[in-house]
Amino acid sequence: MKLYSYWRSTTSYRVRAALNLKGLAYDIVCVDLAAADQRASDYREINPGKGVPTLVLDDGTVLTQSMAILEFLDAVHPVPRLIPKDPAESAKVMAVAHTVALDIHPVNNLRVTDQLKSRFGATPEQSTDWMCHWMQEGFAAVETLLPDSDAFAFGSTPNIADICITAQTYNARRWGLNLAAFPNITRIERLCRTIAAIADAHPDNQPDAKV
Repeated sequence: MKLYSYWRSTTSYRVRAALNLKGLAYDIVCVDLAAADQRASDYREINPGKGVPTLVLDDGTVLTQSMAILEFLDAVHPVPRLIPKDPAESAKVMAVAHTVALDIHPVNNLRVTDQLKSRFGATPEQSTDWMCHWMQEGFAAVETLLPDSDAFAFGSTPNIADICITAQTYNARRWGLNLAAFPNITRIERLCRTIAAIADAHPDNQPDAKV
């Protein structure tokens, strides 16, 4: 498999973590979002959405959108399971994952912040304030959806909610959001970072990392 990925992309981070947890072999193809590689014609042929990640299977099948990729991986490679089989438990887990993936991430995406700057004259400080506002709002909702415990989001092993949370906390720390009000979120991040498969997926550990 080939994973088209950008080191700082939280959506790529999610998929890297899932692939690693499931022990699946893949090659990374670096797509430099900062250099607009995603807009190149050859990449648009693979992913018309001009985003990352893109997962190309061994048979040539092309999958896009991180949450769709995660659901595919869990269906085809169900060990370890990232989405519970029980419908009620699955709904709880996906509610947390979707709060991150659908409420927080889209409004903090590079294409949105670029538009804030180019169309509305936002300064870098205002752009950062925008991102932190929506992370604060989303994390406040996520925190209330998580059970108080000393474990992962919904059990003794990480699932799709944990992966989404951990990837988003990377962005939160990058942009200076104070996470003190979110003990469940920071507990999950801390636990996930102790798992080698997830630690290996961290942006700083990627071949295109610039630190």
